[in-house]
This record gives sequence, structure tokens and C-alpha cells, in this order.
Amino acid sequence: MTDRDVSGVDVLDIEGRIVLGEESNSFREKVKSLLAAGHKKIVLNLANVTYIDSAGLGTLVAIFHSSRTQGATLKLANLGSKFREVLQVTRLMTVFETYDSEAAAVQSFK
Repeated sequence: MTDRDVSGVDVLDIEGRIVLGEESNSFREKVKSLLAAGHKKIVLNLANVTYIDSAGLGTLVAIFHSSRTQGATLKLANLGSKFREVLQVTRLMTVFETYDSEAAAVQSFK
């Protein structure tokens, strides 16, 4: 996981798997620390996520909810076809703002 600033928006590059255990915990803690530091615009770049399980989806929903309650906006970018399919099947596609590219997600904050 890497965090970078792009035009005042925090872009979090997620790689690998989002599954039950250390991966989900570190993901949740990273977003929690961004929110605690007052960051309000966050894009999750999911281009390099290879797999997400139900616990990973739960983590994503929890992060989204805590972001919203703290006045922050969380957007998803670069969803792979499998990831997009999982979000559609679980009807989470209607919850998250998703973008085909990181640039489009960052631009949407303007």
C-alpha cells in the first residue's frame, strides 16, 4: 500500500489481496490514519488488487462508512473486471463512486 498526494487528493494504491487478516487490518488502519489527520478526499486505486473476499468487502464498506461519518469522500478507481463483478453481484456498485481511471477520480473532486 502506498499513499501519495495528487492535486490535494490522497491516492492510496492497493496491491495484492484484500482478505481476512493482516491485509484488511492494515488497509483499515491506513485509511483511519488518513481520516485522523484530517484528509477528506481519498481515492482507492485498485488496479493491482488481485483478489477480494467477503471480509475484504466488509472492510471496504466499513472504511466507506467511517469516511462518510467523518465528512470525507472515498472513491474507487481502476476496478478490474472481477472486482467490478463482485461489486455488482453484492449490489455495492450503487454504494461506491467508481471511476475507470485514477485521473477521472481525482478530477471528480474539483
